[in-house]
Amino acid sequence: MTAHYRRTPVWLAIVAASLPMFMATLDNLVVTGALPVISRELDASMEELQWVINAYTLSFATFMLLAVGLGDRFGRRTVFLGGIAVFTLASAAAALATDPGLLILARAVQGVGAAALMPLSLTLLVGTVSDRLRPAAIGIWGGISGLGVATGPLIGGAVIEGWNWQTIFWLNVPIGLIAVPLVLAALPNSFGARVRADLIGLLLAGPGVLGVVYGIVRGNDAGWDSLEVVGSLSAGALLLVAFVVWEGRTANPLLPLRLFRDRSFTVANLVGVTFSFGIFGAIFILIQFLQVVQGYTPLEAGIMTMPWTLAPMIVAPLTGMLSPRTGTRVPIMLGLSMLAVALGWIATTLSASLTYAEMWPPFLLAGIGMGLVFAPSSTAVLVNMRPEDHAKASGTNSTLREIGVALGVAVLTAVFTGAGGTLTPTGYVDAAVPAIWVGAGALALAAVIAVAMPSGIRRVRQIATRRVDVEEAIEPGVPLVPALTDESS
Repeated sequence: MTAHYRRTPVWLAIVAASLPMFMATLDNLVVTGALPVISRELDASMEELQWVINAYTLSFATFMLLAVGLGDRFGRRTVFLGGIAVFTLASAAAALATDPGLLILARAVQGVGAAALMPLSLTLLVGTVSDRLRPAAIGIWGGISGLGVATGPLIGGAVIEGWNWQTIFWLNVPIGLIAVPLVLAALPNSFGARVRADLIGLLLAGPGVLGVVYGIVRGNDAGWDSLEVVGSLSAGALLLVAFVVWEGRTANPLLPLRLFRDRSFTVANLVGVTFSFGIFGAIFILIQFLQVVQGYTPLEAGIMTMPWTLAPMIVAPLTGMLSPRTGTRVPIMLGLSMLAVALGWIATTLSASLTYAEMWPPFLLAGIGMGLVFAPSSTAVLVNMRPEDHAKASGTNSTLREIGVALGVAVLTAVFTGAGGTLTPTGYVDAAVPAIWVGAGALALAAVIAVAMPSGIRRVRQIATRRVDVEEAIEPGVPLVPALTDESS
């Protein structure tokens, strides 16, 4: 591994690893900003709009750990390139969709491709740069991820206003074509433990999460006490329990439960799923407010959200570079607290006549908060992990965060529709307020959970770095000392 980062310029490795990840990240908010237009042009209902988002996030979450396992067996770069190809082709299919069902199907296939991009992107980057430059590289990677979030509404708005909603998917095609030669030139192919794929785990986890989300989405329309909803929620919960039991017994688990023995990893994942639930569920509600209620165009709405979306570009890389000195707990707690306050501020002031002068301060506060969370969370997930566990660890984190996105969109939309919300100027605000309060509450809970995160990351990183160097000098993959979980507190 040492030779890899000596041969590859750091900047080139960062670009090659981050560009496909940027493409997948960009797609989330690009599509979210286009939902009002898609609703009009494809005659899509609120439930169908949810599935345009959730089809992507659920397939993303379901196949991510399988992609990590396939990467370990067949080569991480090989599977990463396959993910780029699937994502690019599915984007073209989404652009050609003529009804909501076809668009939802294409989005599900997009999610399968994206499942190989996010975790393997970080794993390939970490395995290519030196230990000394790793915190800065992760920080920049987090900043580029933030750039995808930042420019999503802006690019989506500009494209929709200048062309049509289909073009937001066509944009992925040239990005995919550029990414392939970059990856081949800059990122060496690496392998992990070549074990059997955990197909039983996949068949338990995927339908389990789908059952829970489907039940939440259908709750208001079908009735929370209906056989459809109760059966879906119960079946989903039983499958997820069976998944956990199976993962604890199988020799080659999709999700190694032993990783959760590390406190930093466990708390970071609890924070990740709760953070994603609160913030992305709220974004789903808020981004439509500007267009549906206040009548702004997609481009105008994208420009108005820039204080929120651009702040992580600046804050995330700086936080990543400073986290070896500050630890991960302080910036994550501060960022989550700022996000909770920002959403509470928005919920308190939200009205049809809300002026932009009243909007941008909480938008900016939310953007700074997101930037403080992104990079330290990625660092906290990997800090005590052995190199051979990096892919599984980052894949688990990305999976849980995507599940949080799907649950957040489903729950906050259920609150919105349960309060009588409709996609009309007069039927939106009163129902949006309680939904945003739910998002704020989830972020406040995430800040409380973050209190349990270890604080002494600098000492752990120094010891872990020396340990990795010594281990690889003697025999790669053979640990000389146990994991440093107890020393991280």
